Amino acid sequence: MNDAGENITQIDQSRKLSDAIRDVKNAFADRDDVVVDMREAHRMRLDLLAAELAPVFADVPTDMDSFDFAVSSGLQPRLWIDAVSHVAMGRDRRTYRFLKDTRIGRVVLAESTDMEVVADQVTRYVAERVVERQRMMEGGIEQAVAGLKRALVAEAEPPLQIAARSNGWSAFFSGLGLIAAGALVGLAISLVLFWDRIVAMKISF
Repeated sequence: MNDAGENITQIDQSRKLSDAIRDVKNAFADRDDVVVDMREAHRMRLDLLAAELAPVFADVPTDMDSFDFAVSSGLQPRLWIDAVSHVAMGRDRRTYRFLKDTRIGRVVLAESTDMEVVADQVTRYVAERVVERQRMMEGGIEQAVAGLKRALVAEAEPPLQIAARSNGWSAFFSGLGLIAAGALVGLAISLVLFWDRIVAMKISF
């Protein structure tokens, strides 16, 4: 009985939960430092890209409010171009990725470790959006002009209809006149042809 008790492993009183908690906290702190370092590194590179694109952003018409041009904070900082496109850093902390959300999913518009390459692609994207807006506005003006022309034609239609009706009545009365004239001519011819008989009939009576 005593032999069995002697074989039980004694708990090491030197191991404490507080020590384990301290070790876990240190591990989390080290991991958080890594995350913070990554986030700061990402944001710093995106800030550099934003500074590179600052002249482009400044040239955008002031009445266009569809662009954001801001670096967001968070676990993964992003340089937002508009509501559907942004630039983020790759996992290697050096690759710039220009992304756009579409109906079929997220597509990569540009990806490079060279900031100039991505900046050029962002510049072209902004230019395309500006041109699309200008064409849309010009199309709206053309549609407005076409609508005004249609309104003017619609306003002119009632007099045209009245004139058409007047021409119709004129043609109707002209036809009646021709019929009456034809009838009179026919009657005159009949009187000439049958005049002798008519005279003979009167004499006989």
